[in-house]
Amino acid sequence: MSSRSISAAVLVAAVAWGGVAAADMSRNVIAAFKGELVITKGDLPEGKNDKETIARIKAERLKELTGEAKGDVTGWVFHYTAFLTKTGATELTMEFWKDKKLAANKRINGFDPKLQVLSGDLPIDEDEGLTKGTAYLVKLVGEKNAVVAQTPLVMK
Repeated sequence: MSSRSISAAVLVAAVAWGGVAAADMSRNVIAAFKGELVITKGDLPEGKNDKETIARIKAERLKELTGEAKGDVTGWVFHYTAFLTKTGATELTMEFWKDKKLAANKRINGFDPKLQVLSGDLPIDEDEGLTKGTAYLVKLVGEKNAVVAQTPLVMK
């Protein structure tokens, strides 16, 4: 089994368990998205080269996320890949900001603090503070409230 296949298997297993996984990418791809939180339906696509991979990631990136009814509330589950501006944190918090006010947050832990790229799935719903039809600035925050990745996202 190749090391790339093993890496993919480890990534799939970690995501399936709801954990955080490291994404194996080239320096050029990491540099192209540094500081960005990329929301997609699933794992990031790969291309034949860095230029194609970057184009495919941009094409798959979501700006709006459609939720599903969970009883009386709407819930969302999404895949994120964070291209961190700073490493070293042992725990991060994904924060959802609306009009400069914190609406909701989720803790992320169980990852190697040396990683530059984190990937995983995150469930969240209206009971946790989000509102359907609202635009948020989603920030991944580390120690001392340092924002290490962010993106705008509309919860539909």
